[in-house]
Amino acid sequence: MQTDSSFTFVLFGGTGDLSMRKILPALFEAHRAGGMLADSGKIVAVARHAADRGEYLQWVNEHVKPYVSKNGVDETAWASFLERIEFVKIDLGNPEDFTLLRDAVKDLPGIRVFYLATGPSLFVPICRALASVGLNENARIVLEKPLGYDLKSSNAINDAVGEIFAEEQIYRIDHYLGKEPVQNLLALRFGNALFEPLWRREWVESIQITIAEELGVEARGDFYDNTGALRDMVQNHLLQLLSIVAMEPPHSMDSDSVRDEKLRVLRALKPIDPLDIGKVAVRGQYHSGGIRGSAVPAYATEPGVKPNSTTETFVALKVEIENWRWAGVPFFLRTGKRLADRVAEIVVNFRAVPHSALGVSALRAGANRLVIRLQPNETIRLYCLAKQPGEGMNLASVHLDLAFDQFFREGQMEAYQRLLLDVINGRLALFVRRDEQEAAWRWVEPILNEWKASNKPPKPYASGTWGPAAASAMLAQHGTCWLEEEN
Repeated sequence: MQTDSSFTFVLFGGTGDLSMRKILPALFEAHRAGGMLADSGKIVAVARHAADRGEYLQWVNEHVKPYVSKNGVDETAWASFLERIEFVKIDLGNPEDFTLLRDAVKDLPGIRVFYLATGPSLFVPICRALASVGLNENARIVLEKPLGYDLKSSNAINDAVGEIFAEEQIYRIDHYLGKEPVQNLLALRFGNALFEPLWRREWVESIQITIAEELGVEARGDFYDNTGALRDMVQNHLLQLLSIVAMEPPHSMDSDSVRDEKLRVLRALKPIDPLDIGKVAVRGQYHSGGIRGSAVPAYATEPGVKPNSTTETFVALKVEIENWRWAGVPFFLRTGKRLADRVAEIVVNFRAVPHSALGVSALRAGANRLVIRLQPNETIRLYCLAKQPGEGMNLASVHLDLAFDQFFREGQMEAYQRLLLDVINGRLALFVRRDEQEAAWRWVEPILNEWKASNKPPKPYASGTWGPAAASAMLAQHGTCWLEEEN
């Protein structure tokens, strides 16, 4: 992925956690690879916690360098990367300070990319301040999640930003869409005749999508207690992954063709009846327990969390899609904090054979299964039954690996690196369009409202487990279980 596109990448929140752990390391990896970033491209960090460029570069050396290059830092590449970085000290609450930014970038080349690695409350003020100094022309704006608290607040942000930037200038980022296995899922489905005929209700028993974290809320207690797992993970990451899995073949891989098909999935989600929420939606909150032998506190005792908080740290949902391809196939979505392992995966369970002369094991649903692992390691595995060596026809589950590192010499690109290059090069396919976001909020909001109205506390679960027992019971009602429960 080489480019000659010159750019000026303006990073708001230049000393924030996201910039430190993800954005600047991703830009460095693109720089180190050679040819991915135009030599003339510049990075302009905006913050108020450094006095000048020298102090900011010192901060980058101390805080960003530990997150780059797992196999060590190429010092020559690192030194030349630092030469790309400029710094502007701005108080984001003072629109007059944006004249300093205008003056700093006016002679820098190429397309301007404004990355808002800030809280959502600053999105609109920053955009208005950029427009006030004429920086909204020949520009792209990147908005991090969460984009609003509900449909109304999301629309308010989108309306205000949309008055300043055209839709094709707005890049709403969801880093899960940039992960290599998600891209390979599209390649598997739409580049091969093998899978697509089976990718439908006649052959698929159920689909699971899990994003599990071992960590708790860490230092984000204030934010998380006003957000919860449904807003933080389901409305964006999980529903975006669901739409990728379930979408129809697009006309092409251009941005609107892909996003049109994702939108059709989101609009086809079966609305959840408030009377049925107790059957198809499980919310939980972690209590004290142990993670890999270390004791961890309960959510309610975390810093910044209200002692009697009813915010959920776990959600499991049964979702249905009302269209001809997927009618009757349950999609089980799950996310949570302080769970037994850090894993993100998509599990496609195919139906059992209709009749077997090889024994009952061949009649088990899920004997044929596709597992797309997004983290911690990125792999795709196809499970099937094979005969065990020896006497008799005894079957065992085996798997075929898509071992990317054995076929391709290039290392896998990190999600943020891919997406930042897409912004610089003007590729919108892996970013969320406004109507997608609205459709997701519209489906999620009745669940939020019902949970608030019922005032029922989340179900407790011990840290280091896989969440409340009710999540397993929900799948058991459909004759299935979560993947880890089979072992």
